[in-house]
Amino acid sequence: MNMFALSFLLMLACVLGELLYLKFARQQTIPWKDVVFNLDSGHILMWIFRGVETAAFGFVLAHLNLHWVDQWHPLLQWAFAFVAWDLCFYWMHRMHHKLSFLWAVHVVHHQGEHFNLSLGIRNSWYSSLSNFPFVAILAVLGVPLEIFVMVSSFHYSVQFYNHNAIVGKSGFLDKFMVTPSSHRVHHGIDPLYINKNFGGTLLLWDKLFGTFQPERDDIEMVYGVPGSVRSDNPFWASNLPYFRYFKWPLPSLHNSKKFTVPDFFIGSGGVILFGLVIYYVNRQGSAAAVQQGILFCAIFLATIAIGGLSDGRRWGAVCWVLIALALPIFYVAYYAVRDPAPLVLMALLLLHGIDGLRRLLSTTIHTSENLA
Repeated sequence: MNMFALSFLLMLACVLGELLYLKFARQQTIPWKDVVFNLDSGHILMWIFRGVETAAFGFVLAHLNLHWVDQWHPLLQWAFAFVAWDLCFYWMHRMHHKLSFLWAVHVVHHQGEHFNLSLGIRNSWYSSLSNFPFVAILAVLGVPLEIFVMVSSFHYSVQFYNHNAIVGKSGFLDKFMVTPSSHRVHHGIDPLYINKNFGGTLLLWDKLFGTFQPERDDIEMVYGVPGSVRSDNPFWASNLPYFRYFKWPLPSLHNSKKFTVPDFFIGSGGVILFGLVIYYVNRQGSAAAVQQGILFCAIFLATIAIGGLSDGRRWGAVCWVLIALALPIFYVAYYAVRDPAPLVLMALLLLHGIDGLRRLLSTTIHTSENLA
């Protein structure tokens, strides 16, 4: 398993482990629709756009490099990149809250109403693209590509951890690092907390630029974006903010006739889908382009379908069932898949599709009986 697929697998294990802990140790209900959106909010597209971001960094490095940093001792290169990337992230994050065009990207992350590890990977489809202008300066200064990739991956890992719902205070770490305590403030909607704590790893920048606010025990933590039009479909979640920005007519996302399924049905489907993302990432570069393209399209369409299902749309259920039934049969048979991991994933997806078909048919029969 390659490094990126392994990191996705560990991320999924941590998300599920935390949810189980919250359920059985703290008796909290698992918000499956929110969790599934967070997991599948855009990771198949974000994987592509992360590649675009890395390629763009490499292009700037090759053509606009001033060759300052890459002339230093390797230890200095790593130290500079670690601190400089975090500073770039601070201003990127702050500008995504200040400029409405960038807020249309970042608002997706803040619309999550449950603070847990899955929130740490909830993003707009376009987040990697809107991040690049703020880190391009590192390429101009000569930060080597491999250092940029590793340093940014480390910082993103810290930010993932900082969304966990288990840790309260972190002792002395709360004094100089962004921790779950300080990041809860950033997501809180109390007026005292709005536009505070933009840092990614170090608190230095918030304290230096006057945006630091410690968590207060007398303020109830409430999350989300009040007044925003929400959808659990990643397509609409990533694009509705731009409908509002350009003042285009907003589509009607809610109707009285809902197709409902248990939240756990959506949750289990979303976890299987994220497993397919991990499989896709693991095969990147080693599988035929057409094979990867088919898998990419199926995952992308399934992501939108399960989002429609989360919104209570019958078309979402129909599309999910069609993909869940067709993909395993075609993919395994046509490409003669024999590896245990994809076979298990495809078998689970097929069983999920069969269960979905049963639910669709039973609902259809029930509706027909009522009409008769």
